[in-house]
Amino acid sequence: MPLRIVGEAQPNSFEFETSALIKASGFREYDARWWFGHSGSAQAPELNLIGVQALGMGLGTLIRRLGVGPDIVTGHDFRSYSLSIKLALVCGLMAAGARVKDIGLALSPMAYFAQFALDTPSVAMVTASHNENGWTGVKMGAARPLTFGPEEMSELKKIVLAGDFDLAGGGAYEFVSGFRETYLDDLTSAKHIARKLKVVCACGNGTAGAFAPQALERIGCEVIRLDVELDHTFPRYNPNPEDMQMLHAISEKVLETGADVGLGFDGDGDRCGVVDNEGNEIFADKVGVMLARDISSLHQGSTFVVDVKSTGLFVTDHVLKTNGARTDYWKTGHSYIKRRVAELGAVAGFEKSGHFFFNPPIGRGYDDGLVTAIAVCQMLDRNPESSMADLYRALPLTYGTPTMSPHCADEVKYGVVERVVGDFQAMHHEGATFAGQKISALITVNGVRVVAEDGTWGLVRASSNKPELVVVVESPVSSERRRQMFEAVDAVLRRSPEVGAYNQTF
Repeated sequence: MPLRIVGEAQPNSFEFETSALIKASGFREYDARWWFGHSGSAQAPELNLIGVQALGMGLGTLIRRLGVGPDIVTGHDFRSYSLSIKLALVCGLMAAGARVKDIGLALSPMAYFAQFALDTPSVAMVTASHNENGWTGVKMGAARPLTFGPEEMSELKKIVLAGDFDLAGGGAYEFVSGFRETYLDDLTSAKHIARKLKVVCACGNGTAGAFAPQALERIGCEVIRLDVELDHTFPRYNPNPEDMQMLHAISEKVLETGADVGLGFDGDGDRCGVVDNEGNEIFADKVGVMLARDISSLHQGSTFVVDVKSTGLFVTDHVLKTNGARTDYWKTGHSYIKRRVAELGAVAGFEKSGHFFFNPPIGRGYDDGLVTAIAVCQMLDRNPESSMADLYRALPLTYGTPTMSPHCADEVKYGVVERVVGDFQAMHHEGATFAGQKISALITVNGVRVVAEDGTWGLVRASSNKPELVVVVESPVSSERRRQMFEAVDAVLRRSPEVGAYNQTF
């Protein structure tokens, strides 16, 4: 009898134990993300273990149809349920004839590295990244160093929801022991720094706690550990270096200990947040400008890719101009930026979320928070007379916001953004005043980035992995102009009753 796929089923029921629950909206633009639930949660789950098996069958089917062969790397993050989800996924993969190489508890970039080290074309990393407990997901790829984009995700969704599996059998399973050491050895090989750096290493009790302190110590840093003990309840805050709560905690520790820099890592270790030695919480796009300055001084004429949430300094900064650097603004999302970096042969790509992508000679093209952390330490090593705060102060002053996310259901968020884009296009066409000035430009490569005559801009887009919108504002003029732009953008959003409260503001 073919597997029965359902979009809704209540726990503690016959249907839940006999059907594959897998909500369609969990197949997102470039990875999969579902609410799996946890004890005490009243929210209905969107996925069960039979649904995860179905996902594995679908993924095993897809990679064969893509012609890349049956071999695939798997790993899982540190959540109370991630191992069982991975094993259910492995069952489905093997039913579809996949030969699985399991690296165990891992960071997402460790799984990407395994594709190279184990000469395995495909990857399926079980992780909910920085999402709250109860969420799960899978980051997938079949063409290293790239991960799936909308085309592959759409095809996977179609296969799974239709039950269109090629269950060839003949699958195999191999556990790769000791791979953590292999990854750390590769990360830190020939990366020793001469400058004595005291570094706060913050992991929010997520998976990176088992990797980041050791990597930083190996390159010669004195490491001050902050929330590095693995604890899947995340007792203090979610491991998310874009969240002000985590950044505040890092800042306090830096000031308390006199550290040279604070580095924070998200739940699956592919992002890095930075706090300077004076406790300033540096948004990741500004860190990107600092790294771009450093890299372009070593590699004249460098090309960089940045997402549309990022600061305008990538275009206007005089140091980048002097170094002949070129910047391409592209769609937000680790899969999009990774692909664009590869297409353009860029030396690096930067996302405001803290996903940074380095091509050789720095990295292998995928996002790795530990590679980013090492690059920050090397930048400080090359500037022995400057503190992190000095390098930050050397940037032209702009007034930015953190990434702010008002709630908006998955089923309606793209429609809301489409209406918002239409509203801005109408205002632009009519020459209307917005936030006190005329609109000088609209960038619609990913949602809409509305730019005023003085360079102040606001962005609205749909989140790719949560039921939220994303709002970012920056002004090169003043904090007041930043406030005016935010209030004007928010007023447009409030025309849609589906838009809820923000997770954080400024």
